[in-house]
Formats: sequence, structure tokens, C-alpha cells
Amino acid sequence: MKKAITLFTLSLLLGLSNSLVFAQKKQLDWAKIYSDQLFHITAVMVTDVSSPPVASRIYAYTSLASYRVLQESGLTFKHGDILDQSKILSQVPALSLEKIQSPEFAAIYAMFLVGEKIMPSGYLLREKQVDWKKWALKAKLINSGNLDAHLTFAKSIADQVLTSAKSDGYHQLTALNRYTPVEGSGYWYPTPPAYMAAVEPEWKTIRTFFLRDLNDYHPAPMAAFDLKPGSSFHTQTMEVYEHGKNLSEENRLIANFWDCNPFKVEFAGHMAIGVKKISPGGHWMGITGIAAQKAKLNFAETTYLHTLLGMTLHDAFVSCWKTKYDTHRIRPETVINQTIDQNWKPLLQTPPFPEYTSGHSVISSAASVILTGYFGENFGFIDSSEVYFGLPEREFSSFFQAADEAAISRLYGGIHFRDAIENGVTQGKKIGTSIWESLTR
Repeated sequence: MKKAITLFTLSLLLGLSNSLVFAQKKQLDWAKIYSDQLFHITAVMVTDVSSPPVASRIYAYTSLASYRVLQESGLTFKHGDILDQSKILSQVPALSLEKIQSPEFAAIYAMFLVGEKIMPSGYLLREKQVDWKKWALKAKLINSGNLDAHLTFAKSIADQVLTSAKSDGYHQLTALNRYTPVEGSGYWYPTPPAYMAAVEPEWKTIRTFFLRDLNDYHPAPMAAFDLKPGSSFHTQTMEVYEHGKNLSEENRLIANFWDCNPFKVEFAGHMAIGVKKISPGGHWMGITGIAAQKAKLNFAETTYLHTLLGMTLHDAFVSCWKTKYDTHRIRPETVINQTIDQNWKPLLQTPPFPEYTSGHSVISSAASVILTGYFGENFGFIDSSEVYFGLPEREFSSFFQAADEAAISRLYGGIHFRDAIENGVTQGKKIGTSIWESLTR
């Protein structure tokens, strides 16, 4: 009888202990915790000056590692499994999960492990891994007895994601022919002040997650290069030129808020100084974190949403970059300096790749469709993504409003023609709609 009471008491105590752990975990602001840890990935990308397409690939695979940990832990998600519609379908071997007390801990740790291997300066994340372990032990998400089990679990998932990443074509890019600007009028050529070579000209060869045929997402044709007054191209060129000379303070604020150019270079005498900036994809991952925190999403849904956004941004960049290097279109700065005013400069520094279509227009529109599908059309938020980089917050009534502002910012900044912006918005919305509908139908 005493033995039975003892066993009952032990069982009760264990149950209470598990309940306390569960209650403690529920009280944590998991959306903020996830966003804060993901920002360590962003910080390394800024250090590495990762190009916008490369940054989107990093976000996709690091967040995918977190998602896979939760998926293997048996968690379910509001809108079903992302990987059902993805080309990434490999599974990890059967794992023993009996000692996995905190899938949340393992998910963040797996994200760090992938980030460490997938970025040139990923070694900087080793310190963050140590900090994360210390925090999790102090918060009692895990204990010293099951720490190794969590680390082994996280590593097994990270290895699977890294194996998948190795086969997506990225490591083959260096073996492809170097880009040579197309000769003739109307084609892209390196722009001042740094005259950098074209960035990622073969990005269209990278494997996508959701898009089956990139040709299905090719935008409407751009205006033909024609400098005759009255032609569409000439009219658009003059629009960029005149806007650049008559910008309001609000126009300038909008352009700078959405600049997101990791390649910006400033000169002090003969010294070139790189200016650290977040990428366009990084800006939208920041917005995703802000929205998740406002909606008080749990860890699983926060992870799901960031993973979906990361993979969507990745595919949108692949589609956009295919268009850029199919068209090789000249930048406004080049044609204006050559034919209208050799002293004219855009407000923003022209990024080093062809003009058509506008990358920010494409990826912002794709992201806005996903976020609107998840949160609804009238989800207002305050965007503080750029505060870290010295810019003020901006308030938006919807994700579509934010995406539209990101798109038109390229005209204010003097780096895109209007058709690249408008057709880019259509291109991005088609991508986002295709991905969202594949998940929800």
C-alpha cells in the first residue's frame, strides 16, 4: 500500500513538474524570442554584405531548419504542412524524441547550426549557440540531463537541411561563365560610384521551393528602348529625371526607408566605405516578426510563418533575377547621364544588376500576399525594421499598403522605371498568390 502511495505521489509530482514547465513556456513571448534569435542571422548577413538573392536563400534554409524540428516533433500547423507543396521532401531517419523536452530550444539551435555553415561569417553564430544554451538552461526549457539529446536532435535536422541546400545549384554558380554586359543601346552597364560587376547573373539556375516553372511568372514585356519624345521609354525616363529633381521630404523618407541596399558605398577622398544595410528580404522578415508579436503567435505558428516567408522570398528573387538577366535593361542613372544630364544623380545608390523588374516590387508584393492571407487585409502595424539602421518607424494599415510603398520608393529613389515597378508588383502578387493558394486549397 505504501509503495502504491509512493508511486502515486511520484507520478503526481512529475505531472505537476511538467505542468509547471508547460505553464512557464506558455508565458514566454515566443514570437519575440524567435525574432530576436533570427536577427542574429540577419546581423551576420549584414557583416557578409550578402546580396538580396543570397540573403533570401539564407533565410529560407535557416528558418526551414527550425520548422523541420517542430514538424519532426509532431507539432501541427494552422495551414498544414509547408513541405507538402515544396520540392524539398526528404525526411530525417527515425529519431528518439523521448528526451526532447523543448522543441523550441532545438528549433533555434538548428537554425544557428545551418546559419553557421551556410554563411561565410557563420562562425560568429557559435557564440550565439552558447548564449542560447545558457538561456534555455536558466529558463528551464531544458536541463543538463537532456541537453545532449536536444543538441543531437537539432544537428540531425540541420544536417538534413544542409544536405538539401548543397543540391540547389548554389555551389555550382562559381563554375558558370562570368557575366559580360550586353553591347548596344539600352542594356545594363555598371553604375557609379563603385561600378560593381553584375550580381548573381545565373541566379535563375537555383532550385526553387514552390515555383515549378519560372516561365509561368514572367512579367509583361517592358517598354522598348526608345529615346524619341512621346515613346513610353522616354516618358518614363523623364518621369524619373523630374522626380529626382523635385522630391518632397516624404518622398525622400520613403525612398530611404525602403532602400535596403547592402552594396551602398560612400567615398571619403580615395577611401571607399561600405554602408551596412539590411536586405529587402531582411526587411520583410522583420515585418513578419513584428506581425507575429502583435498577434501573439505561439512558437509553432511564428516558425511556420517565418519559414513560409523565407521560402516565398527565395522563390520571388529567383523569378525576378531570371527576368533581370533575360532583359539586361539599362538603369535610369545611365541613360539620364548619357542623354539628358550628365550631372544628375539618383537619391539612392543604383544597385549592381539590371533594372527590369524591380526586385523590391516583386518580393514585397509576394510577401504581402502571404502575410495578408495569414493575418487578413486590415492588419495594421508599425514597421520598426529599420530602427537598428538609424531610420524612424513607419505605420501601415495593411501589408499591401507597405508593399505598394516599397514599390513606389524605387521611383522616388531614382533607380527604377515605372513599368519595372508596376509589372514587378503584378509578378510578385502572382507568385505570392500561387504559393498561398497551394497551401490553403
